[in-house]
Amino acid sequence: MSGSTQEEEELPANHTGPKGVINDWRKFKLDSVDQTVPQSKRELLRQMSSQREDDKERLTRKMSVQEYELIQEEDERCLKRYRKQCMQEMHERLSFGPTFEAVYELESGEDFLEVIEKEHRLTLVVVHVYQHGVKGCEQLNSCLDCLASEYSGVKFCRIDAVATGAAERFSPEVLPALLVYKAGELLGNFLAVTKHFHEEFFATDVEAFLNEYALLPEKEFTACADDEDEGGDVE
Repeated sequence: MSGSTQEEEELPANHTGPKGVINDWRKFKLDSVDQTVPQSKRELLRQMSSQREDDKERLTRKMSVQEYELIQEEDERCLKRYRKQCMQEMHERLSFGPTFEAVYELESGEDFLEVIEKEHRLTLVVVHVYQHGVKGCEQLNSCLDCLASEYSGVKFCRIDAVATGAAERFSPEVLPALLVYKAGELLGNFLAVTKHFHEEFFATDVEAFLNEYALLPEKEFTACADDEDEGGDVE
């Protein structure tokens, strides 16, 4: 029996089920605000988050009104962090596809066909067909560089129209072009794509455009996003 108790004490902090989630939240909140809340609240949070083996009532009793109100009073930023941490852990467990985090330069039509036909069936492939000197191509390349770091599960590629071997199909009038594939199937074919943007456009504009057609997955967790969230709460 004692061996069973010792094994339970050594289990990791992440539990499943309603009680496990509540306990994880209590511990996360305690660690996050230990130095920022009044001493009285810190002590109550410690009581809520610690479960001693000799205190059976603590394991079975209902949450008190005071405890409930304390949880309700805790700041929204910490709740967002906890939810983000849980989502990130779940994403890491469920993500089996390859990751990229950069834009790949395709050197030939063969490379173009290979990335479409042989890429992982769950991988979204976005190909930018460009030509030097064509308005908007260089700017779109910069936008895709940014998006590649935020959507690591998407394979962003670019290829010079001449290198495709089908330059007659990709004349300057239809460039820059964005082609979107998944499992070898063409999902999006956007010719002269910059006509959908203002003269000056940014990565967020390209992102919003692709999201209009539901062509991007949920955004990956990034350090930049975390910094922005924290910065937004500073007064």
